[in-house]
Amino acid sequence: MLTQKFTTDFNYNRTLLKNALRSDQCFDIIERGITLNGKDAVMFYIDGFVKDDTMEHIMEFFYKNTNDEITKDARTFASYCVPYVEVDVLSKLSDIVKNVLSGISCVMIDGFSECVMLDMRTYPQRATSEPQDDKVLRGSKDGFVETLIFNCALIRRRIRDPHFTTTVLSAGKSSQTDIVMCYMDNKVDKTLLNTLKKKIENLDVESLSMNQQSLIEALYPQKWYNPFPKVKYTERPDVAAAVCLKGSIIILVDNSPSALLLPTSIFEVLEEADDYYFPPITGTYIRVARYLITLISVLLTPLWLLAVQNPEGVPEFFKFVIPDQSDINIPIFLQLLIIEVGIDGLRLAALNTPDSLSTSLSIVGAIAFSEFAINTGWFSMEVILYMAFVTIATYSQPSYELGYSLKFMRVILLILTKIFNIWGFVAGITLNIVLLFTNKTLSGKSYMYPLFPLHPKELLTKLTRIRTTAPKN
Repeated sequence: MLTQKFTTDFNYNRTLLKNALRSDQCFDIIERGITLNGKDAVMFYIDGFVKDDTMEHIMEFFYKNTNDEITKDARTFASYCVPYVEVDVLSKLSDIVKNVLSGISCVMIDGFSECVMLDMRTYPQRATSEPQDDKVLRGSKDGFVETLIFNCALIRRRIRDPHFTTTVLSAGKSSQTDIVMCYMDNKVDKTLLNTLKKKIENLDVESLSMNQQSLIEALYPQKWYNPFPKVKYTERPDVAAAVCLKGSIIILVDNSPSALLLPTSIFEVLEEADDYYFPPITGTYIRVARYLITLISVLLTPLWLLAVQNPEGVPEFFKFVIPDQSDINIPIFLQLLIIEVGIDGLRLAALNTPDSLSTSLSIVGAIAFSEFAINTGWFSMEVILYMAFVTIATYSQPSYELGYSLKFMRVILLILTKIFNIWGFVAGITLNIVLLFTNKTLSGKSYMYPLFPLHPKELLTKLTRIRTTAPKN
């Protein structure tokens, strides 16, 4: 049906579009018949997507319009008789249906073989407040929302350069989800840009049901076993603008309140906005501390398990880390695994707990992993202490996806250390290093750049916080 063409027969066109939209079966698709200067006309639009006050003003203008230009054709009518900015003229039925279902209003007039499209849509949205999961001590407090056009505006507000480009695409046979690629045309990697465009245009998927995650899985199906994040997410427009100005590509997906930053290395995933909202020396300290704490969160419990299994190799001044085996009812290895899973259980419970019950959940969690658990013999004091540090340390870096990647690295180390002792620990370290260094970004480059391949000057900028601007002489 969508391949059929309009004619100058008004009733035929009206019936054709009505059947294509199935407006009789959908209460929110409105079919509004009107008369314009003695000619029959009809408007199709979706209730809830139209600005009522704007529609009222346009209808008032239509009713008062006696211009003879209204009788010529759709393009002349749009030029002379439509008092609105965002106007287009379409003749292809599939394009008209897609636009109407996206929230654009359609005006069809007797004698015209084309439709006039008025983009008066407005989407329900929440306020552009500071993101809950991407907060900073200083800096702007606005954040992305679920409406694509507002997210583009938040970035463009910060980049007043004609080279800043926004390219719109769509994916999903049923959802036809809008996707926008933002980039600086004079700085972007054109090879990566063209590759991404082709991949998105050729996506053979029914819908992007999970928004950005569905898009990433479709773009990057290889090496699913590698847990490290292939992209960086941000809900902050200032971060997106800063990365874009460096030559990266920003991908915005409609109905998603975050942006994808491409390409992404491990160092960029570990970066945080607060690094740049403080003086260079403070920002450098924060960044180095984050790197060290992230590394310790992976190695602490496996190293401790290794020390417990080999007490004779522990230096005398570190002997205090070895627990008294007579007080342990459950092997240390099993205690660590139980708490790893138990902490995730509490985290998932916190996500699904109503705010009114969150205090109760905190109390129950504190009781479960506290002195009560130690006194009953389930866990040793050292296990509780080290796992508490590891859990807190995981949140020192901003990426939720990287946090789970670090957990998988830590669990692999624990299992191999338990089975093969010191050689298992070495094998686990080697395996994790191989996973890091063999991972590739969406551009096909090394995930560990600029450490591998080594680029000393660029590596220095990743490890330290240097000045972002310098005065010109």
